[in-house]
Amino acid sequence: MTLDSSFPSVTRTHCLRAILALGLLGPLAAMTRAQEPSALETAAAMEKTLVDVIARSEKSVVAIARVRIERPGDTFGFEIRPDPFGGRPVPATSAQPTDPDFVPNEYGTGVVVGPGLILTAYHVLGEQSEYYVTTHDRKVYRAWIKGADPRSDLAVLGIEANGLPPIKFGNAGEVKKGQIVVALGNPYAIARDGQVSAGWGIVSNLSRKAPPVPEQSDSSGKPTLHHFGTLIQTDAKLNLGTSGGPLLNLQGDMIGLSVALAATAGYETATGYAIPVDATFRRVVETLKQGREVEYGFLGIQPSNLQPREILTGMHGIRVYRVVPGTPAARYGLRENDVVTAVDGTPIYEADGLVLEVGKLPVEAVARLSVLRNQRKRTVPVTLAKYPVRGRKVVTFPSPDWRGLRVDYPTAFVETDVHARSGLAFFDEGVVVTDVAESTPAWEAGLRRGTFITHLGRTAVRTPKEFHRAAGREIGPVQLRVADDENPVRTVESTR
Repeated sequence: MTLDSSFPSVTRTHCLRAILALGLLGPLAAMTRAQEPSALETAAAMEKTLVDVIARSEKSVVAIARVRIERPGDTFGFEIRPDPFGGRPVPATSAQPTDPDFVPNEYGTGVVVGPGLILTAYHVLGEQSEYYVTTHDRKVYRAWIKGADPRSDLAVLGIEANGLPPIKFGNAGEVKKGQIVVALGNPYAIARDGQVSAGWGIVSNLSRKAPPVPEQSDSSGKPTLHHFGTLIQTDAKLNLGTSGGPLLNLQGDMIGLSVALAATAGYETATGYAIPVDATFRRVVETLKQGREVEYGFLGIQPSNLQPREILTGMHGIRVYRVVPGTPAARYGLRENDVVTAVDGTPIYEADGLVLEVGKLPVEAVARLSVLRNQRKRTVPVTLAKYPVRGRKVVTFPSPDWRGLRVDYPTAFVETDVHARSGLAFFDEGVVVTDVAESTPAWEAGLRRGTFITHLGRTAVRTPKEFHRAAGREIGPVQLRVADDENPVRTVESTR
């Protein structure tokens, strides 16, 4: 007996009552149970899903070998290869990096993101090094760095190869705890022939913080955005060498880029992490693919966490401990003791959360801050300046120069020059010269790195965009006004 769903609901109800009355529900339930898949069939279906995910994505994953030329105080934390079977570290053979027998001491993983473009983790790079990429068809290519950004821990390598299928990006914003994920990589350089290894697990948690690692360039121990709470945590085993490999969902979409953080600290744990594929990730990757500098927003406050008693009352946010002079925070009217409760509608619960939400935004983005001041709520829109990223950046296509000089935001000028910084204050009335080529009109006019320019001709300039917009209107000699009491005007001749 069957029940057609096209029957009126009343008729179906009468039929169900008839089945119950005739005692037919028991046999019907038994027949339904007989149609359910067995445990073996369920396992086989799951197995097929995993096999399909790996087969769909593994051709987009490569093995990376790094060969040091020399080690003059190298500070990059690349993964040193131990013996996976418990012995001493395995030395590289005398074979060349392009030989199948070559065993690298330092290695990682990468994913194809475009024609001849390989995305990997920034910490896979190093000083005075050469790079070799082995693809799924066992071909070995010499690689070069197209772009590298320490704040995102992302880098893009270039190789002379075509036809490699790019990885498909997913959306980490849809990822949930408990979701099954697959990790592909090059653990212990086992996949140095291009045949990547696979592992699987679940998403253990979201928005995790990388453990602080104080270093000379950043004493806070939080040099990347991921130290403020971005990472996907997974129990999928991410051994040494899987950094730069994809973390996939069951549709085969890359939802994260694996980072073997434990390797940086010199040991392994049962926890693995991945950089989420979100809007910031996509923006950074597209910028690095072009070989350009990745820029991040800068607000200019020193935040402090709320008191425990305030949090117990249901209050959330951060308190502005100090407003740094010469920054957007000062320009747009933030005050000490203001409580910032949200950025663009995203609630803030601690100082790290504020740094993260502002830091994910690009330069000149307008951040709408929800502020509590004297028990009154208000919205303060702030146009962000540029964050001073520390560490070695690789930019193969820099911003254009003008008559031999390049300029930037004063907030991004990280050198402790007396003209650039006065305590914790920044120059807010112009742009700073970051580079001047010798024997150019700018050099001959006496402009040098660290010089502050306030006017180009009669136009006041406070951002690089304003500077280049004004410069585009000038043809002949141009007078620049600079922050120099002794020689405030410099005449820059036209390019010969």
